[in-house]
Amino acid sequence: MDKAKSIHLLNSAVADELQAVHQYMYFHFHLEDQGFAPLAQLFQRIAIQEMGHIALLADRILFLKGDVEMVAAGPVEKILEPEATLLKVMAMEEDGVKTYNQAALACAANADAATKQLFERLVGDEEGHFNQFEKQHDNIQRFGLNYLALQSFGSGTPEGGPAAA
Repeated sequence: MDKAKSIHLLNSAVADELQAVHQYMYFHFHLEDQGFAPLAQLFQRIAIQEMGHIALLADRILFLKGDVEMVAAGPVEKILEPEATLLKVMAMEEDGVKTYNQAALACAANADAATKQLFERLVGDEEGHFNQFEKQHDNIQRFGLNYLALQSFGSGTPEGGPAAA
C-alpha cells in the first residue's frame, strides 16, 4: 500500500467536506433568517453530519501517519433563494458520491481496504443527504414556496415546539 496515495485522497475528501460544512451553514443562517426554519434545520443537521465525516477522515489520515489539511475545497456560494440552494447542494452531494466511489476504487487498487471501506460508507451517507434534499426540492416543485412557509408556522424553537417560558 502506498500510504501517500491514500492520504492524498483522504485530504481531498476533507477539503470537500469542509466546503460542504461552510456552504450548508451559510444556507442554514440565511434560510433561518428568511423564516424557513425546517429547511434551515435540515441544512444545519446535515452540516453536523459532514463534520462527523471530517473527523472520520482525519482519524484515518492520522492513523496512516499523515497530516490533516484543513483547507476547504472552494468558497461559499452566496445563494439565498431556497430552491436554488437545494439545486446547489444536490449537485454537491452527487459529486461527492461520484468522487467517493472513485476514491474507493483507487484505494482498492492501492490495497488499502480500510480506507476503501471508509469511502464506501461516505457514499452511502452522501446518497442519503441527496435523498433528503431531493425530497424538499420535489415538494417545492409540487407546492411552491408556500410549502416551506407553511412548515415554518409553530417552529420558533429548534425542536419546532413551544418556546420555553
